[in-house]
Amino acid sequence: MTWSLPHCRNCLERPILLMDISLFPLFFLFLFLLQHPSSVAHLHKIKLLSSEPELLAQPASSDDTPPTLYFEVTKPIKLPKTKPCSDHILHHEFGYTYAKPPVLANYTPPSHCPSDKFSKIVLEWTSTCKGRQFDRIFGVWLGGVELLRSCTAEPRATGIVWTVQKDITRYYSLLMKDQILAVYLGNIVDQTYTGVYNVDIFIHFYPAENDDLAYGYGGAPADMILPISRNLPLNDGLWFEIQNSNDTEVKQFKIPRNSYRAVLEVYVSFHENDESWYSNPPNDYLAANNITDTPGNGPFREVVVTLDGKVVGAVWPFTVIYTGGVNPLLWRPITGIGSFDLPSYDIEITPLLGRILDGDTHSFGFSVTNALNVWYIDANLHLWLDPKNSITEGEVLNYIEKPLVEYLVSDFVGLNGSFWTGARRSIWSTGWVRSSLGNITTSFIQDFSYNNSMVMGNDGSLETVNQIIHFNDSVHAKLPSSSVHFIRETYRRFLLNLCTDDLDEGYDAYLSIANFTLGFDESKFKSSEFGLHSSTLKNVQNGQGNMVVKKNLVVSGLGSTQQDYNFESNDFCYFRKVGSSNYTILYDKVGNPCKKRSHTPLGFGFS
Repeated sequence: MTWSLPHCRNCLERPILLMDISLFPLFFLFLFLLQHPSSVAHLHKIKLLSSEPELLAQPASSDDTPPTLYFEVTKPIKLPKTKPCSDHILHHEFGYTYAKPPVLANYTPPSHCPSDKFSKIVLEWTSTCKGRQFDRIFGVWLGGVELLRSCTAEPRATGIVWTVQKDITRYYSLLMKDQILAVYLGNIVDQTYTGVYNVDIFIHFYPAENDDLAYGYGGAPADMILPISRNLPLNDGLWFEIQNSNDTEVKQFKIPRNSYRAVLEVYVSFHENDESWYSNPPNDYLAANNITDTPGNGPFREVVVTLDGKVVGAVWPFTVIYTGGVNPLLWRPITGIGSFDLPSYDIEITPLLGRILDGDTHSFGFSVTNALNVWYIDANLHLWLDPKNSITEGEVLNYIEKPLVEYLVSDFVGLNGSFWTGARRSIWSTGWVRSSLGNITTSFIQDFSYNNSMVMGNDGSLETVNQIIHFNDSVHAKLPSSSVHFIRETYRRFLLNLCTDDLDEGYDAYLSIANFTLGFDESKFKSSEFGLHSSTLKNVQNGQGNMVVKKNLVVSGLGSTQQDYNFESNDFCYFRKVGSSNYTILYDKVGNPCKKRSHTPLGFGFS
């Protein structure tokens, strides 16, 4: 049997064609093209399992078998009591869409609602798929502004379904105007890869219970949002593509002269040779062992954002593992943290507004330290406008960019060794803007630290990665109407522990093992004269996967995942503990253990 493999650049741009091992015995499942590698070729186990095709026989589909529900564990959106007005924005079957233009649809604001003021707006993406298919990265844009970055689930023969709901209230001003909706999901369908993604997109508008929830300075959305993305028409997503560490993509823009606050929201995803950047060995290790077929540049990456060529912020991204990554059996039906709703990252531009309030054209630039191909990056510029003045003015008071400091300590002999990579960076800016609200002085601080230890053993067959990223930032604003500062502080801790290994079973058989722990912890604190608000999120996954391969045939396989999700804030708490094995949910506990607490909204429109 001959299988043709398309060249793709999408999220896990390779096939992971796994049989439905929950439906019949795990014996003599055909696996083609998954060779028992030599120690050099199999140096990077993560890359092998996520980038080489696993073509397994699948059972015939039955119309009587309901589709499997896939899901990402996250807290529900806190909704008002009002009944939503819902619009069905798009229905499309994404089949032969790779390297084709995005699917477009005309969007108009809802006209059938009893009110034109909304306190919550929710985007809903629902998709079904049946057969075999890649997992794919996709994006949803409205007027060039990205609303959602996500990865598809990998289907099974009996079909799957999944839904993503995202709070898009922050895009309020954009949603109140006629726009073009663009969706890019590059997919290939042929005799081997049969899965077509059937997609429906809805937007649910919840009328405001009172005007204060929709307007005013209690966390009000931006008055204008500018797309910092590629322009239509094109045969791809609207994101910029960063191919290497010397590549910089630039977008020009011009802001209204009465802006008094600006926040750049950055979307990031990583693919191909950098899909598992956190486990890439250093170049000197590869060179010493004459290895040319394994991605390198070490395990540290930083997205750098510039304004007119000057660094204004950075993103040290969370290690999202897509639905075919590491071992695809781990993500059925619980998907990896952030895989269905990739996080975006805010950079406060307000202290630097004085440089761009001149009515001239300026530019944002994006690059990635140590990058290999390919990174997809774009951004949205959120702007708050003075309702009374046509011109505001500002000045940058202080700007400190402590340069990136990166350390590498390695100790290896041949293919075995250990590596420690560390990095630090901080960026600090302060400036004032004068508007009809008065003179507002704002400071923005980013502080990063990074540690990654990597061990190679068994002549490159064993790889263990332990990584921690601290990604902290704060916004301090001195409001003219108050003696109290507005303060917003965010502390993030990204954790990854990953071990992959091959164990020789004899008789041309080996056991492929992949175990992981993935954590996303975040604490937020807000303070102003209008009140205090704090929240904490502790989100951790553990997984264990293995496959026994004999003479290039998989004779057994299993993936198990456990997740603990715990969110607490002044006014809402949620926890979920869930575990699965081989498509089956073993336990699922959901609750709200916190006592109900009062919450006072914050002021001044900072959120």
